Amino acid sequence: MTNPDQYIRFDWAMKRLLRNKASFGILEGLLTTLLEKQIHIKSLLESESNQEDRHEKQNRVDVLAEDEKGHLYIIEVQNNNETVYFQRMLFGTSKLVTEYINRGDNYEKIRKIYSVNIVYFQLGHGTDTVYHGKTEFHGIHTGELLDLSPFQKQSFNVDSVSALYPEYYILNVQNFDGVATTPLQEWIHYLKTGLIPASATAPGLNEARERLRFDQMSKGELEAYYHSVDDLNIIADNVRMARGEGRIEGFNEGMTEGIAKGIAEGERRKQVEIARKLKQAGLDASAIASTTGLDQQEIEEL
Repeated sequence: MTNPDQYIRFDWAMKRLLRNKASFGILEGLLTTLLEKQIHIKSLLESESNQEDRHEKQNRVDVLAEDEKGHLYIIEVQNNNETVYFQRMLFGTSKLVTEYINRGDNYEKIRKIYSVNIVYFQLGHGTDTVYHGKTEFHGIHTGELLDLSPFQKQSFNVDSVSALYPEYYILNVQNFDGVATTPLQEWIHYLKTGLIPASATAPGLNEARERLRFDQMSKGELEAYYHSVDDLNIIADNVRMARGEGRIEGFNEGMTEGIAKGIAEGERRKQVEIARKLKQAGLDASAIASTTGLDQQEIEEL
């Protein structure tokens, strides 16, 4: 029986369904909940247009949105483990800085960029579900935070240096424990499970209930959806299996190495004890060395 709280997964919807104005409310809700300020999306942009080679094509952005103030929002979903994902985030924002400024414009025209990364694997080493990164400058002698001058604050209409630079958000949804008590946790719960309980009230989730119902998909879309979900489950199982086999192999290798080391240490202790008795019997150190395999200096220190 179908779970009434089950909806189309956000990662699948990002690539196929959330590409039109009717879906802005869902994306606006996610950004509003995450950034804790009201976000109104003006348009969705494509970031592939200026990518010239195959490598860059693979590093495309899932959704690139623009708000009414001209700020840009990268929203990217990554299901597969990627070691260099931190660098990929940097590449994405750096590319946008240059893509969305016209040649000859002053630097003050550089857009504010928010990079929102929804990852379904363990990125880095940490236990939180949401991480935020921004650029700040601290004095190496005083520790003080470098601030904008009053004229700069007035000119740029911001309060801090960090407001001029890209900001990064990482939603590591696999770390979520499944108990949602805040609007942001309600969103993360949906991102991880595809479930939107009737009690969830976070911005955008009501729109998701309307737009991301299974009964709105065609038969072909449903088949493609379930095929994609099956593929992701297979990948996740393979990763878990590989990790489990790696742990077992490492344990076995450690046991073998430990046993061999223990035997070697026991043999050495035996030789040391023999050398001590031979030395007490007055045997020459060189003769003891040839008998036990220990070096003469070690024998003399016994």
